[in-house]
Amino acid sequence: MEPEELLNDDRNNEGAKKDSPLVGLEKDLKFFNESIREVAVEIMVEGLSSYPIFIAHQHELSLGELILDRYDLNTEWSIHASTLEEFVEKGVIKEILKDRFINSYKNPHDFMCVFVVTPEGANFIFYPYVKA
Repeated sequence: MEPEELLNDDRNNEGAKKDSPLVGLEKDLKFFNESIREVAVEIMVEGLSSYPIFIAHQHELSLGELILDRYDLNTEWSIHASTLEEFVEKGVIKEILKDRFINSYKNPHDFMCVFVVTPEGANFIFYPYVKA
């Protein structure tokens, strides 16, 4: 799924974009850009995983490790850092779907892999890093 698909509002509902927390997510991902990139590189360089995953959420979560707290940073979203291996271990990604995930995983130097958790559900997006 492309970020635009997740972030676009319903054209028939004029007020949807203002009310959607996903608009705030795009703003926060741009704000967190460098921090997320640094953590992704660290995860890969330290050999923890070739597949870093960042979890964006607005409530309590027991997956990954908190790296950016929305309360401390006065943002709308908190970000946890995780890995494909933890997602498989915790059953978020089924072992039989691991290869499919790896095949769809985009270059981690160009895109952050974000697992977006909302009250309506959760989905993966690959959001491009902002070029400095």
